Amino acid sequence: MAKIDAFFKLMHEQGASDLHLVSGQQPALRVLGDIERIKYKILESDDLRSMLYEIAPEDKIKVFEETGDIDFGYEIPGIARYRANFFMQKYGVAAVFREIPSTILSAAQLGLPSVISKLASLPRGLVVVTGPTGSGKSTTLAAIIDEANETRKDHIITIEDPIEFVHKSKQCIVNHREVGLHTKTFSAALRGALREDPDIILVGEMRDLETISLAIEAASTGHLVFGTLHTTSAAKTVDRIIEVFPSGEQAQIRSTLSDGLRAVIAQVLFKRIDKKARCAALEILIATPAARNLIRESKTHQLASTLQTGKRYGMQLLDDAVMELYNKGWIGADEAYSKANDKARFRALLKNPPTDFTEA
Repeated sequence: MAKIDAFFKLMHEQGASDLHLVSGQQPALRVLGDIERIKYKILESDDLRSMLYEIAPEDKIKVFEETGDIDFGYEIPGIARYRANFFMQKYGVAAVFREIPSTILSAAQLGLPSVISKLASLPRGLVVVTGPTGSGKSTTLAAIIDEANETRKDHIITIEDPIEFVHKSKQCIVNHREVGLHTKTFSAALRGALREDPDIILVGEMRDLETISLAIEAASTGHLVFGTLHTTSAAKTVDRIIEVFPSGEQAQIRSTLSDGLRAVIAQVLFKRIDKKARCAALEILIATPAARNLIRESKTHQLASTLQTGKRYGMQLLDDAVMELYNKGWIGADEAYSKANDKARFRALLKNPPTDFTEA
């Protein structure tokens, strides 16, 4: 057993999402969104480096020593998988580990709206799941992919950096590819995927022009493509995708995207106040003819009204979802205010409304 495994076991027992190991500091866990120190000695850089190198593949160590950054996956059988990131900082080596549960929960078990499960049955198109880092995007996508795996008879390819949730083939054939290990880049894997008879493609991160372009192309040529971004609303997601392209190509991409897009899910994670747990608020855009038309005509600022009038299709505004969680007594007013898009709507709920410089 590697020395570091003791930290992973503690992390699992405490229900922590992340483990932080930093030279010159005590180890820490992120529990329900908050950083909590572990009662342990301050980590010396050389000791921490040897601890980290014990679990890192040799090729990753070489890259880390050359660049100062690496990502890879690590697994303790019977406990969980971990997404590892090593990086150099002022006082030496540091690392952050995100726990990836070995059990994949369904959308219903996660408390997500029923429309989320239905996305698994789409025949083709692009579905984008967005939100800040640590907002549960991977968990939501895993639930959708698992639903497809159980109900369809297709070929699923996942492209990630590193592999997070591991799906065992059920009704579907599932192939996992890790960037840096099984393929050089997201775009190279996507290009290859189009020749590998896929039905469903999961792109762990749509991080550059080429990857986004290939994802849209795959969605437009009969494949169901799932991808992630770090935007905070459906409208900003559409704008972000289009703005990646040179100005001379944006009109064409706007038209192609309007035809290929099927849904955008923007989510935010909250710490519950009624019990020790977290919950998600989701903004859901379904690409109805009205939504497609707004995208095509560069009127994405009007998508909010489409979300409000499209409830029968499963659409909802993020702020409506946040208000629902608040009214249930699941989340506090301060956190609802801090994570809402329209802060004015939640300001009246606060006992001591702040002077928010971000509204200036």
